Amino acid sequence: MSSTPVAVRSGHRWAGLGVLVLAVTLVAVDATVLSLAIPSITETLRPSGTQLLWIGDVYSFVLAGLLVSMGALSDRLGRKRVLLAGSVAFGAASLLAAYAPGPGWLVLARALLGVAGATIMPSTLSLIRTLFPDPKERATAIGVWGAGAAAGAALGPLVGGVLLEHFWWGSVFLLNLPVMVLLLVLGAWLLPESRDPRPGRWDVPSVLLSMAGVIGVVYGVKEFAVHGPERWTTPLVFALGAAALAVFVRRQLRLEAPLLDVRLFRDARFTAAVVSSLICLIGLSGVIFFMSQYLQLVRGYSPLHAGFAEMPAFVGSVAGGLLTARLVRRAGARRVLTVGLFVMGLGIGVLGFVRVDSAYLLLGSSFLALGTAEGVVYTLSSDLVLGAAPAAKAGAASAVSETAYELGAALGIALVGSIVTALYAGSLSVPAGVDPALAEQAAQSLGGARESAAALPAGPAGELLASANDAFVHSVTVAAWASAALLLAAAALAHRLLRHRPSPAAAAAGTPTAQHTETPVETPAGTPAEQHTEAPAETPSEAHAREHAHR
Repeated sequence: MSSTPVAVRSGHRWAGLGVLVLAVTLVAVDATVLSLAIPSITETLRPSGTQLLWIGDVYSFVLAGLLVSMGALSDRLGRKRVLLAGSVAFGAASLLAAYAPGPGWLVLARALLGVAGATIMPSTLSLIRTLFPDPKERATAIGVWGAGAAAGAALGPLVGGVLLEHFWWGSVFLLNLPVMVLLLVLGAWLLPESRDPRPGRWDVPSVLLSMAGVIGVVYGVKEFAVHGPERWTTPLVFALGAAALAVFVRRQLRLEAPLLDVRLFRDARFTAAVVSSLICLIGLSGVIFFMSQYLQLVRGYSPLHAGFAEMPAFVGSVAGGLLTARLVRRAGARRVLTVGLFVMGLGIGVLGFVRVDSAYLLLGSSFLALGTAEGVVYTLSSDLVLGAAPAAKAGAASAVSETAYELGAALGIALVGSIVTALYAGSLSVPAGVDPALAEQAAQSLGGARESAAALPAGPAGELLASANDAFVHSVTVAAWASAALLLAAAALAHRLLRHRPSPAAAAAGTPTAQHTETPVETPAGTPAEQHTEAPAETPSEAHAREHAHR
């Protein structure tokens, strides 16, 4: 239970959810809006190649590395306090980014945005548990929250494109300021405070180990995706990150008050949710990344046109998030999560039949199915994580879910990227007589082939482009089938994990895990107008009695 129980009126709870959705939407917009501004930033600030990479990557590195620490910090200091402080920091960092006088300042601003974003994401999800202790209402609220994140990711490139047509590149960051002011005013009024009443000692070594571990693994994976195994530092950084995570886990098992209670993974629901989030993004992110290149480089779409072409995925994700609670009430978490991962596998498998001149109907329908299933899986996974964790540790548990999401995205691009790169180079046929340097450049990527073709006469250029397009499409389709197989395996794993009731140890730890995941537990349609913001964890006997009554 919260250290300071606060009564929240029913109407205020849903208005408070609106504030949380506003926060997560803004963070999602900021994660995607930068891509269209890169050409303008390059022309104005003239960053080096390394600086340009850091401008794009430092946000996700810092965000992923700090999620667990900031989630635990919100449990300790108060989720509302950390959310509002993070919002102020996000606005200040956005202002610095908009008026950065040089590339170094912009890298710093993006890093600070990552720090602030790491405070916002787990705080919003854990506050949903505070506002909605009833599982039925909480599932609906998380669906709305997930829809907001999907909408923000979709709006980022579109809003950025509109702003960049009329203003300078810094305008994409100034968009954050009025929204942050609104978030602060409404959040201070509508959101309740909650925290862990017995947080224990703040363990600085655990914070450093979690940061070093996650950042090392994510950095190693991303570098491998770009450079392959050529740089010896890449596997070294990855190995050091993995070692730091191993030491982190061992330390958490020994501490009386761990930064993250890794024993949560003994709960089948928690493990299934985290693994599903991880594999969902591994299977999805890499294929979608290369499908964006397919739309622009093979089919000749403009960036804005490609954004609209991918819109069915985002629309489906919003719809899937909103439908999740109803689906779970009818079919149960186990079936919904299994079918969601299965549909994602089928949707990506359909992309394995895409050709250079395929009709858009094939692409659009696959994007829609993928987005809808992803919205369901992401929303349900978040709900399972919150439901499995003790209320006092909701922030840290939410951070684990978000970290799995970030790590899955990085792994997906790296793994799919390695498949695409290897198959593309092996499938490309370079016309006879082409300069070896141009041939080597063409074998690196589809973009390199287009640059090489620009330096050739019309005949060889056309042959090279046709061969490059065919090789690229072939490599992406094979990668799509591999991703589909991974998602189908994840569906089978989720079905198996959620088959079992939780262990007595997990139940004794205070997690409300005694509910059967196959049959949804009905709760009263209405909730009291006045209720405490943190409900005590349900005991195994209470859960058993309630489930028996439902049956």
